[in-house]
Amino acid sequence: MSLQLLLIGGGHAHLGVLELLARRQRSGIDVTLVSASSAQVYSGMLPGHLAGHYTYEQCAIPLDPLCETARADFVRARVVSLDLEQRVALTETGGMLPFDIVSIDIGPGPDQATISGLQHALSVRPIEQLVSTWRMLEQRFAGTPLPQTLAVIGGGPAGTELVAAMAWRAREANLQLKPSIIAGNGGLLPGMPRGTARLMRKRLTALGVRVIESDAQSVRPNAVTIGGAGEFHADVIIAATGAAAWAWPRQSGLKCDGRGFIEVNTHLQSVSHPFVFAAGDCASMVNHPHPKSGVYAVRAGPPLGENLLRALTRRPLVAHRPQKRALYLLSAGGQDAVGVWGPLVFDGAWVWRWKDRIDRRFVGRFNPRA
Repeated sequence: MSLQLLLIGGGHAHLGVLELLARRQRSGIDVTLVSASSAQVYSGMLPGHLAGHYTYEQCAIPLDPLCETARADFVRARVVSLDLEQRVALTETGGMLPFDIVSIDIGPGPDQATISGLQHALSVRPIEQLVSTWRMLEQRFAGTPLPQTLAVIGGGPAGTELVAAMAWRAREANLQLKPSIIAGNGGLLPGMPRGTARLMRKRLTALGVRVIESDAQSVRPNAVTIGGAGEFHADVIIAATGAAAWAWPRQSGLKCDGRGFIEVNTHLQSVSHPFVFAAGDCASMVNHPHPKSGVYAVRAGPPLGENLLRALTRRPLVAHRPQKRALYLLSAGGQDAVGVWGPLVFDGAWVWRWKDRIDRRFVGRFNPRA
């Protein structure tokens, strides 16, 4: 009887797992990938897509062809629970997917807890929902004679790139849009070198984006209460407040950290259940904490795939140590970007071209038609 390897989620790390499985000869191991979406949108190209620089097809990776190449079955469904005793994953439609070894790469969930009323805002996650909603908003903004106000909550990389992309698209497509970013008391990009915020602010100002450096205290339909400034009206509110954990891994009995992310060791293996592995933004490495970023998820793919095969064949696992420093290339709206490497900050159209080559090459590995 074959062993069952179940991959939950089509995140960046699992793309690397499928790539490894396609190269390896195996017998007696059946592989299934289950995902709520039929394609994985590469997060690094999302701002470029929203700005109009890429089509959806250029930044999306269809999962079914990847599974076929890796000799794996693809199931489109949303997992909502694990039965860790029976080793079965349960889907929201009542489906049951058995496993001997399971790997989880579902990314972060929508944040609805850090600010009161966030359920009234559109979340940046899941990405597919944001993409489809933006398409509808483009039609709405183009068809109104009066300017519409957009407020993005969150001054980190996601919120900054998002508002820059939407502001650029609005200008180029003549959309009636007045964008703002509520960055918080820490200002823009608080975890990065000071020059990063200066360069991004310069570009946001040129795009007509209002930068509000105060905390959002609460959200209600079409309004954000801002500390020290009262209520700010917005026709559209988007929350980019950081990564949040899905509830079901903890509810299933997996050991999670204080924020709800699955705790894993250096083998990307659950610290509470050795037959469970996890990587990407849904996981938290106990001995090697690092930021929630696609850069780290991509790098985790090959060692994760290696350890899944080793666990199934009862061989020693390999250690994975994330890099201490990551390169960040932030889209600045147009075909222009700001780069960060440690304390170094650089910008310009050449940074965009560099980022563009990296992003296209990554997607092209998994989607030759992109």
